[in-house]
Amino acid sequence: MTYPYKVSIVALVYNLQDYLPRCLDALVGQTLQEIEILCVDDGSTDNAPQIIEEYAKRYPDKIKVFHKENGGEFTTRNYGLQRAKGEYVTFVDTDDYVEKDWAEKLYTAAKTNDADIAVCAFERIDMATGNVVGKDMTNFGAVTRQVNPKDDFVLFINPAPWNKIYRREKIQEFSFLPLRGFNDTLFFISSLTKIKTITFVPEVLYHYYLRYNSQIHTINKKDVENLKKYLLQVKELYRQKGQYEQMQNILDMMALIHLGISVMYRLSYDKQVNMKKEMKETIFYLDKEFPTWRTSPFLKWKYVRKRGIKHIGLWGITKLYKWHMPMVFLRVYRFVVDVLKIDIKF
Repeated sequence: MTYPYKVSIVALVYNLQDYLPRCLDALVGQTLQEIEILCVDDGSTDNAPQIIEEYAKRYPDKIKVFHKENGGEFTTRNYGLQRAKGEYVTFVDTDDYVEKDWAEKLYTAAKTNDADIAVCAFERIDMATGNVVGKDMTNFGAVTRQVNPKDDFVLFINPAPWNKIYRREKIQEFSFLPLRGFNDTLFFISSLTKIKTITFVPEVLYHYYLRYNSQIHTINKKDVENLKKYLLQVKELYRQKGQYEQMQNILDMMALIHLGISVMYRLSYDKQVNMKKEMKETIFYLDKEFPTWRTSPFLKWKYVRKRGIKHIGLWGITKLYKWHMPMVFLRVYRFVVDVLKIDIKF
């Protein structure tokens, strides 16, 4: 099958007029020529719509502009995905920027290894200070791996859509769910029902800016309840695909990592939340809906000790959960992040 573009880039535009030119300059300057850039304006209220229109006039062969009513991040991604025509598709937040060879290196890796997803490393930058606070996805190396229910490597892939390209035909049936802050996570988990091969580019090609007042850093109890609801929807998807039995260990560990660890940590900053009660309810939910986390083969000491610090850390956290000491996990996690300034990402 032939495609008019090698890569479709869906650029999410919502205000942030001061950062938009930096992002667009990097995109139009990509060394990979056969690309389309779909700038989807989600009802911006500043000069962002005018800026993308100006860029479209300057680069009519690359940039396509769309304006829609404000509907949130998930609607913007879905809008662009539905209109993409490339062999592969990716997504960019327009307060971030990419290296000039970002698309080319990901596409080359995907084609060379016949991969459904190509993943690159990225760095997180504090927007307020400009300091790099962490780098991620550098540890896999330049490897290609098959999705395997007996291999937990997919648990440690950052689910963000912007440091990877997807083979579009593999994900056309999926959409980003109406879930504030976590739609990328559930999209990635859902995609694993179709994805067979993932390849890695360990170079930092994407620069992600942290805004601590953004939705990803400000979650509340309603967000948690929505996540629980949509995790069940993803679980049902696996059943419908006939993959639930074989992938249950992976799916249950995904629920533990993203709900039981990442989300509980972020929720703990909401002073209105009773975290002891919330942790108790979360463990009850996991035991009921994703129960193999307690007996997972990926949490056996014999398995984790040879696989590095993240595996050992996950093993230690689940031990605290099983010993009814989840609050100890939260205190230690927050001490490491807030006091020691060590960025922890699974």
